[in-house]
Amino acid sequence: MTVKSKLLGILEQQKGETLSGEKLAEELHCTRAAIWKAVKSLREEGYTIEAGQNKGYMLVKDSHRLSMEAIQPFLVSPEVYLKVYQEIDSTNRAAKEAAVTGLAGHGGCVVAGKQTAGRGRRGRSFYSPEEAGLYLSVILKPRGSLKESLLLTAEAAVAVYKAVLRTTGISLGIKWVNDLYYNEKKVCGILTEAVTDFESGDIDFAVVGIGLNLYEAEGGYPSEIRNVAGALYENREAAAGLDRNRLAAEIINALLEETRELRLPPEYIQQNLVPGREIQIVDGQDIRKAKALEICPDGRLKVQESDGSLSILAYGEVSLII
Repeated sequence: MTVKSKLLGILEQQKGETLSGEKLAEELHCTRAAIWKAVKSLREEGYTIEAGQNKGYMLVKDSHRLSMEAIQPFLVSPEVYLKVYQEIDSTNRAAKEAAVTGLAGHGGCVVAGKQTAGRGRRGRSFYSPEEAGLYLSVILKPRGSLKESLLLTAEAAVAVYKAVLRTTGISLGIKWVNDLYYNEKKVCGILTEAVTDFESGDIDFAVVGIGLNLYEAEGGYPSEIRNVAGALYENREAAAGLDRNRLAAEIINALLEETRELRLPPEYIQQNLVPGREIQIVDGQDIRKAKALEICPDGRLKVQESDGSLSILAYGEVSLII
């Protein structure tokens, strides 16, 4: 590990505190000049580090920059594969590549501050602006078949719900099948992709991609999602106290805990916004209205069609009718 990496780890763990350059040099067994060189390099990467003559160095508390050194101390399993990017095309793509090549196993994670080619369901792009969101993909190796993959998405939604509540105190609602809402706006989307054994139908591994809007980026959301997209906080200033690194770790921890076995978590039903509501279903070219009745034990949605008949949905896009 380099002096820069070690220094960043110390600054992250004592964020907001002024640390003596002399003591840092002693702890890292290097010269004060090496400390200054590392600080300069970190500043060039975007970290806000204050320094004063004879005062030392301080990483400011409102620094939203993601780093492996800041995430790992919060992880229950810090030994798992973790790769952090300030910008990447797609965290799901990188996670799948790491899984296929053997670089990462169960619990491996790719985290990014920005995606240039983030993807949602049905091949749609997922708006992923810099710093205003948190984008991560976790590799999982659940014991189950592709038919049970819906439960994996449900568990991921509950993991995000729990992590956000634990970190911020904000309680999110869940919309079947893979979205989380706050103040009637979508703040999080989940994309689960699985690689299966053709003969057995069992899941070899799955990649759960999570995109969470922390605050509205400068300039607002694109026109096509402006009416439906929201965030945990109104703006960057309101989110100043949020530790984005800790939130990333809490989501990873919660996801690994929730997915120990494939099941429908009770919170998925308790927090679900859909049962009892009038909905619009988009299934391929078919668009129709129905009434959502209940979430089934296997994660599917029971609905009453407009003609009074009952249907069970395993997939499809559902929107609430206000």
